[in-house]
Amino acid sequence: MPLLFNVRHLERKPLFLEGELPPAELGLDGIDELIQVHQPLRYALEVERHERSILVHGRLELHLQCECVRCLRAFVQSLDLADWTCLLPLEGDDKVLVSNDCVDLTPYLREDILLAFPRHPLCESECHGLPTAPRTSAKPPNGASQSEEISSAWAELNKLKL
Repeated sequence: MPLLFNVRHLERKPLFLEGELPPAELGLDGIDELIQVHQPLRYALEVERHERSILVHGRLELHLQCECVRCLRAFVQSLDLADWTCLLPLEGDDKVLVSNDCVDLTPYLREDILLAFPRHPLCESECHGLPTAPRTSAKPPNGASQSEEISSAWAELNKLKL
């Protein structure tokens, strides 16, 4: 069930919304192959009506199952938006969609969560990646050294008349 609130309830006093939103409601599956969401979003929000807009502010917490881009190790990273704020205009070109006096906050939550996703998730800042295999000294064919082989390739390209 999406995170909805009734606009009419804001006429007298602010609303306080607290609870969890299942990961399926957020629609974050398949967005990033290194980041998965399996636990619900926890929220504690205050919703207030101003003259021509609605102000929503509070805290969002989500645990992400990530895979390190360097070593491919799985780890959990917490996404904590402690001072999340959203201003929803009730008039104008950018006005919020009100259906049966209710507003759905889910798309706004989803957008800001996506913007807070780590771009390159790392298990730790000092991660050195996968262990490297020892280098073997493979000799190029015909007994030529690697630098000679590279220079001869460039020499052949230089012969082209374009």
